[in-house]
Amino acid sequence: MPDNMSEKDKLKQLGLAVIKTEAEAVVDLINRVDDNFSDACLLLLKCKGKVVVIGMGKSGHIANKIAATLASTGTAAFFVHPGEASHGDLGMITKKDVILALSNSGETSEVLTILPIIKRLGVPLISMTGNKKSTLATAAHVHIDASTKKEACPLGLAPTSSTTAALVMGDALAIALLEAKGFTEEDFALSHPGGSLGRRLLLHVQDVMHKGNAIPVVLESDDVSKALLEMTEKKLGMTAVKNSEGLLTGIFTDGDLRRMLENNMNVHTTNIKRVMTTHGSTIGRQQLAVEAVQLMQDKRINALLVTEGDELVGALNMHDLLKAGIS
Repeated sequence: MPDNMSEKDKLKQLGLAVIKTEAEAVVDLINRVDDNFSDACLLLLKCKGKVVVIGMGKSGHIANKIAATLASTGTAAFFVHPGEASHGDLGMITKKDVILALSNSGETSEVLTILPIIKRLGVPLISMTGNKKSTLATAAHVHIDASTKKEACPLGLAPTSSTTAALVMGDALAIALLEAKGFTEEDFALSHPGGSLGRRLLLHVQDVMHKGNAIPVVLESDDVSKALLEMTEKKLGMTAVKNSEGLLTGIFTDGDLRRMLENNMNVHTTNIKRVMTTHGSTIGRQQLAVEAVQLMQDKRINALLVTEGDELVGALNMHDLLKAGIS
């Protein structure tokens, strides 16, 4: 680097050099997605048990992440540390499983130590290495080439490009399997119920709505003051309005109240039927909560009544949905 370059610029250039080297390593993987990759996918698709992912050191960290990605995208998988495997953890592996073993050199001793046991069990072995002539690569039923030209580390020692390439190849496997299995957003949500996507795809209106006596309701024959008392008690910023037969005929909201007061109407003498909103928006209890948010945003309203056929079964407002993590 030029001697007149500032310390900040030198650091930026060093960082850019790493990213460029690793980006080139990822691009080179395009030519490695070949028939071996397809054969590996087919083995994984036929797996009746679980995918056991193993790796040592930095490859172990990548293997752990690949196992987690597979598990969250519809392919049952878990990570086994090869050092622990030879001390009892091999008992977790069954004949129905498939093993995916990672090692950049393909000569990691802890991995090679358990190869005879894997062979004796008759478990299909997929290897992912940076050396297709290595012991691990040649021992596997299928070998995936994740080799790189050089590490991003200037010393050529720290696993950088090689671990990035392995991680990307693992993602390629996971997503190819996801597509092949027809894995959907709903399936993803089921394995991520605590996440925002899980809430969006699993939470229904009936899970967050107010029910029974918590629903604000007045009759058409009541005056506005009675409606205000009901709204204050139930704290939803609105109330449903029913006729003498118990059928839902309208809704009275904070917005209706403001418009009424602007017209100097008396809350004690004005019948609710005169100022309520008829044919207001409603939603079904089985609909997704995110649909309720979308409806409120589209209509520019803050509250909804929940109906089932002609029956009023619930009520909710935007605050309820935001509190539930739906936005």
